[in-house]
Amino acid sequence: MARSGGACELCGSTDGVAAVAVAPREDEVALCATCAAQAAGGDPDPQHLRCLQSAMWSEVPAVQVLAWRLLKRLPDEDWAREALDMLYLEPEVQEWAEAGAPSGVVHRDSNGTVLAQGDTVVLIKDLPVKGAGFTAKRGTAVRNISLVPDNEEQIEGRVEGQRIVILTQFVKKR
Repeated sequence: MARSGGACELCGSTDGVAAVAVAPREDEVALCATCAAQAAGGDPDPQHLRCLQSAMWSEVPAVQVLAWRLLKRLPDEDWAREALDMLYLEPEVQEWAEAGAPSGVVHRDSNGTVLAQGDTVVLIKDLPVKGAGFTAKRGTAVRNISLVPDNEEQIEGRVEGQRIVILTQFVKKR
């Protein structure tokens, strides 16, 4: 359960703070919009994430898990590697961190922008939808996309009431 206080448990910001579940468990952490987007798989901002150097020492296991996962996504940053080397997690917390860590599959739109679960994308080309008998038109917004976990070239979304698989090369993030 997220603790009250109205501040992001990673960076301390009070802007747009909301409770975010730390998968695969249901424990929640209060995160600002910036930290929540990065925790959800958005492009990591090394300067913003320097807050992890202090957040990783939190006594809250869910905060420790997020800190570990975000530090793992910054292998090119010396400070992040050093922080990760210092971070000790209890065995059950370590298992939790590894269980919900991203699989390494990164979904990118036609412009190379990283896509995250729940994003809105726009089709950049008319796409015939096999088996459904219609064409998804260029410019159609697809809201609340789902990422195909084992294929970085595919996302899922609803177009004209049908749930379809869309190739990432034919979309751009809105």
